[in-house]
Parts: sequence; structure tokens; C-alpha cells
Amino acid sequence: MAQQGHLVISGVFKTFRVSGEPLRVLAGLDLEVEPGGFLTIVGASGCGKSTLLRLVAGLDTAFDGSVRVDGDPVTAPSLDRGLVFQEPRLFPWLTVAQNVALGLLNSPLDKARRRREVSAHIELVGLGGFENAYPHQLSGGMAQRVAIARGLVNRPRILLLDEPFGALDALTRARLQDELQRIWAAERTTMLLVTHDVEEATYLGDRVVVMAPRPGRIAATFDVPLARPRERTDPALGRLRDDVMAALQATSSAGVAPKSAPVPAARTAPLLVSAE
Repeated sequence: MAQQGHLVISGVFKTFRVSGEPLRVLAGLDLEVEPGGFLTIVGASGCGKSTLLRLVAGLDTAFDGSVRVDGDPVTAPSLDRGLVFQEPRLFPWLTVAQNVALGLLNSPLDKARRRREVSAHIELVGLGGFENAYPHQLSGGMAQRVAIARGLVNRPRILLLDEPFGALDALTRARLQDELQRIWAAERTTMLLVTHDVEEATYLGDRVVVMAPRPGRIAATFDVPLARPRERTDPALGRLRDDVMAALQATSSAGVAPKSAPVPAARTAPLLVSAE
């Protein structure tokens, strides 16, 4: 059976009403993520990144256009789409294992299979031995690992990550970025991550999308043909970060420039490296 997790976003427009007046927050988004892909989206605050994740998650269905997963329209939340927020959002009165098990709340699996899946995913995020710990006994990075395990435990087709490391210190953030890459390589779950951090976007993604604000739209797309695991000091990665940052800066200096406004092109050829 073909791998699942093919996301297609077509002609999506989203409008809110503020003080009775319409405010368009997304305008004509077209985006595709292949099964098993890792797409990162970077943009300034207010460009609609989190709104887009909510549409893919099925938490907001009042929009024009279509969002499809494996050909099926997204019309409501589903176990097929896991979601990880910036804050872990763990229940303080539940243990690590019990918090992870919440991801299986509506699962058809029997109790024995649920226990096995919970245990396997606690091991996957490197928290073996902490099954019976409570959130107040965990560091911020450990708590976020629990949230990632909860998002993956039902083996969703797509994992959506909304600034999952934004509240962490720089060292913990870097460690969890490496952990997320390892988990992605092990599970090959389609991942869609939004962030303000250009370095994070280029380090993690196979493809980086730059969004422009007011209204939110795609300004540029960059492929990241770098072998994994990646070195943060790789000059090719540094050149890509510069190009993405230039595109991001262009979106703010251009104000509400049209989607077709020129942006720096991805330097595809110089970024090719050996898989050794």
C-alpha cells in the first residue's frame, strides 16, 4: 500500500471579522506536501501560519478552497492529523504515560495494544524510565517530548507542529530539533512545522516556504537538498539561511506586494552534497 500523508492545499482563502469588518488573513494558498515529507513554513507574526495549521487540523472549517489529505477533504479534526503546540499542554494530574495515552482516546485499539503503543512512543522520544513521572517533575524539553509522543502515538498520517520549540532555551531547542529529525527518520510521518526561526526552518525541512503577511500568502519556496544528518555549520546550509532570510525581509519591506513579487531564488546546485 502506498505511503499515506499526502497533503494538498488548493486555492485557500480565509477571512476573519474584526469589529464587524472583514479581514482577509489567507489569500490563494496553494501548497502540496508529499507523503513522508517534512515541510517548514517561516514568516513574520500575523502572516497566517498558525491559521493555516488550524485549517489542516480541521479545527477551523470556515474557509474557501480545499484542504485534502490522501484525496479526502478535511472537514473536522481527525486522529489522522496529530497536533503539537508551543506549550506542551500536559495534564498535571496525569503521568507521562497517561498524558501520552490521551492521543489514543478515541482509538479502536484494545487496552493491551494501547499500552504497547504508549510505551513504544515514550521510548521513541527518549523518555524511557519516566513513564510514571508527573509534568512538574519534568524539564521544559522533556515535557515537550511528551507532547510529541502524544501527537505521534496514534500514528497519524500528518504531524502538525506549531512553534513546538519556541518557548525553550537555545541549547534545549537545538537538542529537540535533532530529536525531531531522528523521530522523522524513524517514523517517516509527514510533518508540517511553522516557525519564526529561519535557522530552524532550514535545518529541519526538506522544503521551506516563506509566507508574506497581510494577507497571508506564499512569497517563496526553497528546496533543501542536503543529506541528513545535517551539520549546523555547513556552509551550504548557511547560504540557504541567507537566501531564506532575504526572502523573509523582502516580504516586510515590500508591504503588501503581490505574490508574484521577485524574491531570491533557492541556490539549488551549490547545495547538493554527498550522502556519505
